[in-house]
Amino acid sequence: MAEGADLVSPSSDRGLIGALRTAVWSFVYVPGRQNESETGWLSSWLPAWCPTSIPHLKEAEEKILNCVTRSYSKDHVLISDGDKIWTLSFIQPLSNKTPLVLLHGFGGGVGLWVLNFENICLDRTVYALDILGFGRSSRPHFEGDAEKAEEKFVQSIEEWRSALGLEKVIFLGHNLGAFLASAYSLKHPSRVKSLILVEPWGFPDRPENADEGRSIPIWIKAVGAMLSPFNPLAGLRLAGPLGLSLVQRLRPDFKKKYSSLFDDDTITEYIYHCNAQSPSGETAFRNMTVPYGWAQRPMLKRIDKMHPDIPITVIYGARSCIDGNSGSAIQSLRPDAYVKTIAIRGAGHYVFADQPEEFNQKVTEICDSVD
Repeated sequence: MAEGADLVSPSSDRGLIGALRTAVWSFVYVPGRQNESETGWLSSWLPAWCPTSIPHLKEAEEKILNCVTRSYSKDHVLISDGDKIWTLSFIQPLSNKTPLVLLHGFGGGVGLWVLNFENICLDRTVYALDILGFGRSSRPHFEGDAEKAEEKFVQSIEEWRSALGLEKVIFLGHNLGAFLASAYSLKHPSRVKSLILVEPWGFPDRPENADEGRSIPIWIKAVGAMLSPFNPLAGLRLAGPLGLSLVQRLRPDFKKKYSSLFDDDTITEYIYHCNAQSPSGETAFRNMTVPYGWAQRPMLKRIDKMHPDIPITVIYGARSCIDGNSGSAIQSLRPDAYVKTIAIRGAGHYVFADQPEEFNQKVTEICDSVD
């Protein structure tokens, strides 16, 4: 099964595009396309069409974070070119343990970790940040080239680390966040104490037979041709006032995942406002993919170059559609380094929300073993 983006992935964690995803994916992701997408007349029209704004996103996030009882601060961390990284900081001033840094997946934001903060912040400083181009972080222009887009993501993380004066950290990344944490570790190994890769995206090559057996109806091809200039979540913005109800209808599982905290549409509202904004990071992600959501620059082709002193733990949900073989593949490519794979039963792609108690326990154990 192809590795797709968080909100547009298939099977048990059905994506925002839902049933149309499989059919039109090859049209939405066209190899080599480097346009900005949703530019020109459309970019000037969408803000008035979509019932969203940065204040809307802020309000949705604050509603989520009101559930957090741990002491924390929140602020924009300034990096180069005037860009800012939105950061939640759970500082434990008496702790000498290595700080843990959380990197969300495609289409996500700091609010999605709300089921995890209480436990993983007990005696360790934890930072959660909105990746550049997503959430409440700046949404700058990214180069169309996949390598340059990746470099910009990595550089933003390094500038963020430097701005906070952190010597070494443990990275925990989900989906796209896992890919970027790995890319960062390759370039800045002296700053990484350990890697925790949760449902990582972008590791294996796209299989040669990825599109075999697909019979695509003519009408779907027509829809795909119409959507081809746009980003993965363009439909969310094109839906305008119906965008929020689209998320609620096609991703009802999000409400269920967070039902222990919210009995309304708090989470889906947050997801909507995260992704109805300018598609900066979304465009960068798209330019880093080939058809069906596979990475242009697969991480398994270079993971052997990662410093052997950096331990890697791969966490999967046992019910997930994401290929769970990356852990064993990493082990074979790093035979002299520590690599461990953990499968969490009853969890899908969003392991940290599907089974938060077990996830939090595993993460705490991994971090404690590092120190």
